Order: sequence, then C-alpha cells, then structure tokens
Amino acid sequence: MTSIPWSAGKWTNAPASAIDSDGDLLVTPVEGSDAWRLTSYGFVHASEHALITAFPNESAMEVEFSAEFSAQFDQAGLFVRVSDEHWVKASVEYADGRPQVGAVVTQGRSDWSLAPVPGWLNQRILVRVSRSGDALTIRAGIAGEELQLVRVVPLDPAAVAEAGPFACAPSRAGLVVPFHRWSATSPDSSLH
Repeated sequence: MTSIPWSAGKWTNAPASAIDSDGDLLVTPVEGSDAWRLTSYGFVHASEHALITAFPNESAMEVEFSAEFSAQFDQAGLFVRVSDEHWVKASVEYADGRPQVGAVVTQGRSDWSLAPVPGWLNQRILVRVSRSGDALTIRAGIAGEELQLVRVVPLDPAAVAEAGPFACAPSRAGLVVPFHRWSATSPDSSLH
C-alpha cells in the first residue's frame, strides 16, 4: 500500500476550503455541491469536490474519512472519473434521516443504489475501489472491520480514469469532512 499525498491530486471543483491538519485533509464543501445527471430529477449537477489523480487498470484506491453527517445528502467517499458524462461515486450519504452506503454510476445518465448503515454514523469509514479487467469493484465499511461488497461496475479496461476522495453538501453550508487517508494498492484478488 502506498500513501497518496493530498498534493498529488487536482480538484474537479474547488471546495470552500481544504486544510491539511496534522495529516488529515479537512474539506468544507460548497453548499449545493453534488454530482448527478438527469435521471428522475431532470437536472445535471457537476459541482462535486473530488481530489483526483491517475487510476490505472489493475490497481485499487482507498479513502478513509469520518462520516459526521446530519443533513439530507451530506456525502463523502471515492470518486472515479472517466469524463463529464462517465463517472462513479462510491460513498456514504445521509439520506432520509440515516447514513446509507451506495454508489451512483453515470454513463450519460445516473443511477443510484444504496442501503442503510445506521451504525456507520460518526464512524471512520473506508471506501475501496478495485479496478481490474473490465470492472470496478466497490467495497466499504467501518475502518478496521471487514469491508462489504457494495457494487460491481463495468469499465472498459482501456478507459483512462482518475479517482480520489470527494465530498458534497447538496442541502447546506457548514459541513466539514475529515479525510484521514488516501492510498493506492493492488486490486482485490477475487470478487468473493
């Protein structure tokens, strides 16, 4: 496992602030920030704050953050970007009064899968995305515990992708997400 310095990434959209504090990156998203394309809502939001760097095939990326969420759609996790219309966000998101783990997969239009994880609120969360062959494998869990499979997403092995930590605050100002770690490592050796 190789630690990725915060300075190695570039922002898709600059957050209100990003402060390096004793190795943690404290990210304050802009109110109204989000990533979504069309489906069900009819709008395009491309204002997410993702700190991305190269994400080659046959590798994995991990981010660890604290899920200190309280407002509708507060979210953080790992963002994988191929283009403006082709991206994935794997995250914990506060929706309908509780934390949910899920993924938004966008190929022209977004879809959204999620499952409640009430015990994850105010915990340190690890999100891991493995890129191997023709797939992204998304896993997440409380840091230090066994990760659960969240989703398997097709991705062309030849696609040029970037990835890294992201945060959004669609419904409020004042959210601060502490990111504790950003790492690159080998992809998962198997799906199960």
